[in-house]
Amino acid sequence: MLGALQVFIGVGGVVGGYSFITDPSGAGLGMTTESLAASPFSDYLIPGIVLLIVNGLGQLVGGLFTLMRWRRAGVVAMGLGGLLVLWVLAQVLWLGLSSGLQTSFLALGLLEVLQGYLLRHSDAQAESS
Repeated sequence: MLGALQVFIGVGGVVGGYSFITDPSGAGLGMTTESLAASPFSDYLIPGIVLLIVNGLGQLVGGLFTLMRWRRAGVVAMGLGGLLVLWVLAQVLWLGLSSGLQTSFLALGLLEVLQGYLLRHSDAQAESS
């Protein structure tokens, strides 16, 4: 389940990040640059790059690690889930709570951290056996 979650988040991150990079005004995703007034950004280019790399490609690589059962996949998942939580919290800080997607992805990030912890814990038990 963890690998599928990471791939799901990763695909969304790639699509969203690519959209912001190719149209930094955010109009393609129904956003406006006016909503960035309280943020350090004037458009969505930098957030789009971060979204594409961290929550897109990073999650896809993390999903690959999980699906391949790499022994550090749990640690990677905890880190990626933590970064997703920070991403959503930064959005809420700068843009306000403006979408149900924010709460959904916050929950997914927390779930990823928990599943990563459980995977790491089970891997550690298997190594000590």
